[in-house]
Amino acid sequence: MLHGIDVSAYQSSSYDTDGLSFVFVKATEGRSYVNPRLGEQTQRGRNAGLVVGFYHFLWPGNLAAQAEYFVGKAPVKAGDILAVDWERTSEGTYATNSEKDQFIKKVKALRPDNRVVLYCNRDFWLNVDTTSYAGDALWIADYVTAGEPRIQATWRFHQYTSDPLDKNVADFGSKAALREWAGGA
Repeated sequence: MLHGIDVSAYQSSSYDTDGLSFVFVKATEGRSYVNPRLGEQTQRGRNAGLVVGFYHFLWPGNLAAQAEYFVGKAPVKAGDILAVDWERTSEGTYATNSEKDQFIKKVKALRPDNRVVLYCNRDFWLNVDTTSYAGDALWIADYVTAGEPRIQATWRFHQYTSDPLDKNVADFGSKAALREWAGGA
């Protein structure tokens, strides 16, 4: 198991990279929000030699425009991972299964050389998702022992805590294996 974190505007741009192999940085949300720390948080991960990923918090509606906004704002390079964060919005709404699937497919079409993954919590995976479409991989949030999410599906990333920040593990034998997978889209 490899260790990593995910960060957003709530975290410092000088997060600790010791012992990490990867970082996911929040890039965008909807069609109007860009993480004000995106550049600095991305550079911190790149400077530390981490595999870098970006995520977009998905809102219902305007899927093509959201996908274009995301890939237009995230400073994506070859070998970076792109993710959709699918959960309830601050208004209590969420994108439908069809919308989630459309967004992933649109991002894959816009960035065919990058892996695209679905991030969701255990409740969404078990009780909301009806298609099981996760693009290239599933990133599951379930706050239990690292690497032991309570699901039957194959996953690649597991967020196992949010205290004091979002900590994750990846199901790869080495950082080189993760980097090869990420670059093999």
